[in-house]
Amino acid sequence: MLFILFIRGVTLPGAADGILYYVYPDFSRLADSKVWMDAGTQIFFSYAICTSTIVAMGSYNRFHHNCYRDCLILCSVNSLTSFFAGFVIFSVLGFMAHEQGVDVRDLALDGPGLTFIVYPKAIAQMPLAPLWAILFFAMLVVLGIDSEFVGVEGFVTAISDIYPKLRQKYIRESFIAAVCFSYFLIGLLMVTNGGMFVFQLFDNYSASGATLLWFCFFECVAVAYVYGADRFYDDIEKMLGYRINPWCKWCWKYISPVVCAGIFFFSLATWAPMEYSDINYVFPAWSEGLGKVFLPYHSFVLYPRFSMSSGWMMALASMLCVPGYILIKLFTTKGSLKERLVFLARPQYNDRHLRRQRTATDHVT
Repeated sequence: MLFILFIRGVTLPGAADGILYYVYPDFSRLADSKVWMDAGTQIFFSYAICTSTIVAMGSYNRFHHNCYRDCLILCSVNSLTSFFAGFVIFSVLGFMAHEQGVDVRDLALDGPGLTFIVYPKAIAQMPLAPLWAILFFAMLVVLGIDSEFVGVEGFVTAISDIYPKLRQKYIRESFIAAVCFSYFLIGLLMVTNGGMFVFQLFDNYSASGATLLWFCFFECVAVAYVYGADRFYDDIEKMLGYRINPWCKWCWKYISPVVCAGIFFFSLATWAPMEYSDINYVFPAWSEGLGKVFLPYHSFVLYPRFSMSSGWMMALASMLCVPGYILIKLFTTKGSLKERLVFLARPQYNDRHLRRQRTATDHVT
């Protein structure tokens, strides 16, 4: 589908301008924290990092499965596909800019606008446009359901590991049905009159941006400094039969946590109210914190300064789980403060954890 859209896109007038705008670098944008946040969010979503899905899916592999090879293939295919999709999008953006007589940068389309404006615009220029439109949106539905499968599986697997009784037959199915129904109810908020505002809130403050950077930092610290980067490195050698590039170990210990922490704090220092660019709507901070359900459409609204307060409550609902659990364990463990820190920072490790692998019957969804 992307290849067909690419062929049609590059034949449209103005496509070359859009492609040149896509491939021409603007190094001044590297000083913008939002660029780093958007790039980090895209990478986290593309590879499902810190969302439990990779861990959940990987737990069904054989112990000696070559996960290192899978990682290299996945990263290469994903990045190349995203790069190729950029040519498809910007060839059509160049055509749209040519039609409107404006520069490509002035179109200001992002998020859902790319899916529901740019791609349909390309499809409308094709022969048998209704047929291609049906195929395109059917593809979107299939891709969405496929992503939802692994998202639900990651959550269900994590909860089932904590409460093993949920793995029993019929109980697991009932639990999955309850999770899916809960997702459905939350999704209904996004098809109301103010649904796009709700979608933007979830897109910016739930499992994205700073939230994922926060979790990635703590995961790197847990693996590299609590469990031990060398021990984790040796475990991978036991699985694969050879030692992987030591660059991975340096990333776990130094590069990844420093980059995640740097982008996170830089984004805090340059924080600004969220905007919905399609109608120039600026979100008040209280709505960013508590979320909105039904919002009328306004062109521009000014709110009192006191409302510009806790804009991250939606994100903090999950972010505080990590330091909160650390504090709970720290206060409930016996011994002096030093003894508690040493005990809690000691990994629970033995060969049984390495030998353990899930059976096919565990995988229901």
